[in-house]
Amino acid sequence: MAASKPVEAAVVAAAAPGSGSGVGGGGGTSGPGTGGLPRWQLALAVGAPLLLGAGAVYLWTRQRRRREAGGRGDAGGLKRNSERKTPEGRASPALGSGHPDGSGAHLEMNSLDRAQAAKNKGNKYFKAGKYEQAIQCYTEAISLCPTEKNVDLSTFYQNRAAAYEQLQKWKEVAEDCTKAVELNPKYVKALFRRAKAHEKLDNKKECLEDVTAVCILEGFQNQQSMLLADKVLKLLGKEKAKEKYKNREPLMPSPQFIKSYFSSFTDDIISQPMLKGEKSDEDKDKEGEALEVKENSGYLKAKQYMEEENYDKIISECSKEIEAQGKYMAEALLLRATFYLLIGNANAAKPDLDKVISLKEANVKLRANALIKRGSMYMQQQQPVLSTQDFNMAADIDPQNADVYHHRGQLKILLDQVEEAVADFDECIRLRPESALAQAQKCFALYRQAYTGNNSSQIQAAMKGFEEVIKKFPRCAEGYALYAQALTDQQQFGKADEMYDKCIDLEPDNATTYVHKGLLQLQWKQDLDRGLELISKAIEIDNKCDFAYETMGTIEVQRGNMEKAIDMFNKAINLAKSEMEMAHLYSLCDAAHAQTEVAKKYGLKPPTL
Repeated sequence: MAASKPVEAAVVAAAAPGSGSGVGGGGGTSGPGTGGLPRWQLALAVGAPLLLGAGAVYLWTRQRRRREAGGRGDAGGLKRNSERKTPEGRASPALGSGHPDGSGAHLEMNSLDRAQAAKNKGNKYFKAGKYEQAIQCYTEAISLCPTEKNVDLSTFYQNRAAAYEQLQKWKEVAEDCTKAVELNPKYVKALFRRAKAHEKLDNKKECLEDVTAVCILEGFQNQQSMLLADKVLKLLGKEKAKEKYKNREPLMPSPQFIKSYFSSFTDDIISQPMLKGEKSDEDKDKEGEALEVKENSGYLKAKQYMEEENYDKIISECSKEIEAQGKYMAEALLLRATFYLLIGNANAAKPDLDKVISLKEANVKLRANALIKRGSMYMQQQQPVLSTQDFNMAADIDPQNADVYHHRGQLKILLDQVEEAVADFDECIRLRPESALAQAQKCFALYRQAYTGNNSSQIQAAMKGFEEVIKKFPRCAEGYALYAQALTDQQQFGKADEMYDKCIDLEPDNATTYVHKGLLQLQWKQDLDRGLELISKAIEIDNKCDFAYETMGTIEVQRGNMEKAIDMFNKAINLAKSEMEMAHLYSLCDAAHAQTEVAKKYGLKPPTL
């Protein structure tokens, strides 16, 4: 089973690589995602909401969280009409409030009154679009205001910054907002205006710190500040990932991941066991002994290493076959490309896949498999048009290949084309009636369609379909896993937990199942210790499970353990299989860093678990 994990792009989710396919299989696509709260927000602000909806950390249920948030009214929903463009009115005590200081107080009040009058005049100019005159008035207000009147003085600076903003004088905006914040450290308008100025000045780190403070002060209820945070986190993540990915050391995934990946293909020649004709004569009669192959065939040697799970040697042996232009050159190109993809080197994989696809004389199943893998690679790179073209071409050249429909069905789920996904799974099942994976994924596609459409009768039909699948295919771990996710949505937590237990019984070395079971404990019982214990178990089983490190990091942020969270995110970054996934992980890490800096500067922290 290739268990599910989240996917993301912009504010809404799209395709991303992960530790297997989100709807089963390992064809390079990840789980479906229809959008919702960006995971940087989960790394900053979930706190109690995690306990209310831990299922939203994975797969596509974050869409429900957004819908629910929008339905809470003014207190719970996002504020969508809170533009911070206008200057502020009076912020000082009213005249006549009195001071115990005698005649000196009278002079002070006069100075403040004159400053307020200058500010009010500036506001009129501002509303009339006369920003230069407004700036002059605000400057006068600043010069007249008594220095001990911090709140009033901060307002005057913030108003002048608003006028500078209209003139796109970003340096001056930042400087005035800084003065306003120095006078009033939790001044949301000034912090947000400075964040926008830093964005324009390309000061991403400073922008992120300011907007993080704003998000926390506003309780993550304002869409403007959240979108700016999301934007700058993605920009920072992309910048860092581009540099890191270019210089990264290729890393072979765990054996469990590799076996899970290949198990999603039934018509893949390169993953089939070696045939007798491929063995050397002296080994055909050797039972139970290590297989030896002819030395002049690098591809057959690579196949031997696959059977021995000695994966690190496969690429070099395939290269020998290719350089010699041997009998199995097409197979060697495809196998080498596959392992390039597995270690996260798409740039090296693409030329090999291109060549296999262009070899008209090659076995059609090799070419179709190369198209599936290239199509999945394009989807990871957020190029859905190219991805769709490759899958359609594969279906054209090898219409009886069940793998094409299986993996194209996953693509269609990612693209929210559920009806087409179901049609592809049906065709896969027609060609391979014993394909438990396709039947489980079809149920999940139908369930998702019913759930997003809020159709209770269809939801019940889909849940019944899951029961039929696990009854018909009791050894299909993916069926239990997908059913568990649907049960979690329906808040049938006890039964979902039972399904995850069945997954673990069938595949005790599948780390991602332990992560999902751990998340379930948080949502169901608010049992943080048990949840962390299960996620730690996942890391123990597979120390290359990036999903486990990412999830652990997110939880540690919510517990207030920033240092440990950042360590977890960095471990996940080093295991990322694509630049896009690495960028996402950097955004989580940067969110944690920003929270640390905000806590130091302003003493602000979101609620912790």
